[in-house]
Amino acid sequence: MSRFAGLRERLITAVALALTLLVILFALPPLATVVCIVVAILGGAWEWSAFLHPLRRGLRIAYVLLIALGLWAAWQASLQPAGFIVLLVIAALWWLVALGWIMLAPARGGAVSAAIAGVCTLVPTGVVLARLRFEGEGAWVLLYSLLVIMAADVGAYFAGHRLGRTKLAPQVSPGKTWEGVLGGFAVSLLVASIGAYGLGWPIAIVLPIVLGAAAFSVVGDLTESLMKRHTGLKDSGHLFPGHGGVLDRIDSLSAGVPLLALGLMKAGLIGGGVLALAGLPASGLE
Repeated sequence: MSRFAGLRERLITAVALALTLLVILFALPPLATVVCIVVAILGGAWEWSAFLHPLRRGLRIAYVLLIALGLWAAWQASLQPAGFIVLLVIAALWWLVALGWIMLAPARGGAVSAAIAGVCTLVPTGVVLARLRFEGEGAWVLLYSLLVIMAADVGAYFAGHRLGRTKLAPQVSPGKTWEGVLGGFAVSLLVASIGAYGLGWPIAIVLPIVLGAAAFSVVGDLTESLMKRHTGLKDSGHLFPGHGGVLDRIDSLSAGVPLLALGLMKAGLIGGGVLALAGLPASGLE
């Protein structure tokens, strides 16, 4: 397949996914969003289970069930605002560990570490995405969270292909470059500025939070690449033409969105939805 044909395939798939996302967020009730998130996370769990052992079907099914149980338990634990914040902090700590893993010991790994990494990656992602849908402007808040991280991914892809020279993590993902990362940051901050203006959020407060989340979204991407290299898999899946599998679509989100949510919550810009689910007044966050 030529480079142009590959890009066209990616664009067609991206447009189809974007339209589907908009319908789910704005034409359907919040429960539909939650169901789609759960399905996506469990699809990602199936793909992640190949990092444990690609040929042991029973083990892979058991791992998907483990992630489903983890989602339910984390959802229940996060019904109270304090529990939700704890979940976000745990997610942040995990991504710091993942960063250290990538930088200091990229050659080390195994089925057990892959299994733990999958739980730490997928469970918080699913719960956080679902919780964001219940914010006051839930559909818009979730869309904003997705777009600013996706923008970093898209910007990195095009900047990396056009300008990429300096390798970011050659032992983990030889194709990623610092130029791509910086291009991704620029696009993400642009989208974040426009979105923050539309939501009435102070741009000066939002941009540093988005920058930090975009930086960790790169760690999420590299973590999946690390898992692939350990198991010798080229792709985690082939569900989306030109884009790969579910994990290829949510790897950046899995790190970026929890960090973004933690920052926005600490800044007092979100949190009312979590409080409402707990039966508390929004002023209880203050």
